[in-house]
Amino acid sequence: MAPVYVIKKDGRRETFDRKKIQTGVMKAMEKRPISHEDIELMLDNIEDKIRKCGKEEIESSQIGEYVMDELKNTDHVAYIRFASVYRSFTDLTSFEKEVKNLIEQQIGGEIQQ
Repeated sequence: MAPVYVIKKDGRRETFDRKKIQTGVMKAMEKRPISHEDIELMLDNIEDKIRKCGKEEIESSQIGEYVMDELKNTDHVAYIRFASVYRSFTDLTSFEKEVKNLIEQQIGGEIQQ
C-alpha cells in the first residue's frame, strides 16, 4: 500500500498516521458509551475515505471533516467535543451555533424519515 502524505495547515507534509486520528477520537469519546469495536469501525471508515480518494496527498482539514462526519453519525457529544477543538471555538456563541446546527440537522433527519 502506497503511503499517503498529510498536508498540515502550516504547509508541512507528514506520513499519514492512523494513531493520530485515534488519539483525537479517543479524547472526544472519553466516558461516552461507545464500544471499542464501534470506534475501530469508525477509524476504518475514515482511513478508507482517505485511501479511496486516490491521491498521494490529502489536507489535514479534509481528514478533520471525515472525522467530524463519523463522530456526528456516532455520538453527538463526542462530535461537539471534537468540533470545539477542531474548529477552535473561541467563545460560547461559536459553541452554541454548532449545537444549534446539530439539533436542526437531527430534527430535519427525523422529519424525512
